[in-house]
Amino acid sequence: MAKLEVGILGATGMVGQRFLQLLEHHPWFHATWLAASDRSAGRRYADAVRWKLATDLPESAADIIVEDATPERWGKRPPRIIFAALDSKVAAQIEPQYVSAGCVLISNSSALRMHENIPLLIPEINADHLQVITGSPNAGFAVTNPNCSATGLAMALAPLHRDFGVEKVFVTTMQAVSGAGYPGVASLDILGNVVPFISNEEEKLETECQKMLGTVADRKITFADFTVSAHCNRVAVEDGHTESVSLKLRRPATAEQIIKSWRSFHGEPQKLDLPSAPKHPVIYLDQPDRPQPRRRGVVWPLPCLADGQ
Repeated sequence: MAKLEVGILGATGMVGQRFLQLLEHHPWFHATWLAASDRSAGRRYADAVRWKLATDLPESAADIIVEDATPERWGKRPPRIIFAALDSKVAAQIEPQYVSAGCVLISNSSALRMHENIPLLIPEINADHLQVITGSPNAGFAVTNPNCSATGLAMALAPLHRDFGVEKVFVTTMQAVSGAGYPGVASLDILGNVVPFISNEEEKLETECQKMLGTVADRKITFADFTVSAHCNRVAVEDGHTESVSLKLRRPATAEQIIKSWRSFHGEPQKLDLPSAPKHPVIYLDQPDRPQPRRRGVVWPLPCLADGQ
């Protein structure tokens, strides 16, 4: 089929670069519209961006003229599908304008995540939450992805909540510096150190998982009724967040039953055989010293995206 044209909002930042990298060889999508701040607007993308990823800047994007991210300053109208990679403070102002302009906005920012009519989506877990989107089929709408640590936690909890019920969760995170975006944490603050505070991170884990694992009825989400207690730490690791989780289940389960629940878990992306969907969304490692960020034991399907604070 012909590829769908898509845009990237916040295209010069690290998350915008990652979106562009992941879309470069996608069989369905082709990035033809890039937008950033007024500092970059009007310039060739190759001239405007400080490319930070290990792979080369995609040739297909090099000559695209960067648009101003502010809708009233557009020179060229964006395509209907937009991948947004803005800081949450900017996103809160700009993203609703894209929705009002009829765009389908897929946002990495935290700005709209908890809105009642906006799905907070991990397709393997809660594809049915798309029901909460209101408006006509041709109207604009937004879909958000979760906080980076909430993503990993929710994926591990979802099979267990389905099979046994989750009652309480205690989680301590050890989050890599890449999660803070670029340039991230100052070297003198993080080298040989642990920073036991990440602004708003604990609140995100404690509420986002409840929304994602909630149920939908009459186009409204009822949050899951388990409690989450989170302690978040920034550690001197380049890429790869680690979480230590203890939980109480509503129904007793053996270790073998829990492992089977994880290994048998799959969702709509696997049923539909979507091109970027991992074959196994949850992977259980039986080595006693795994997982480790530098020795993962598996090839992860996607690189980590920095959270949109």
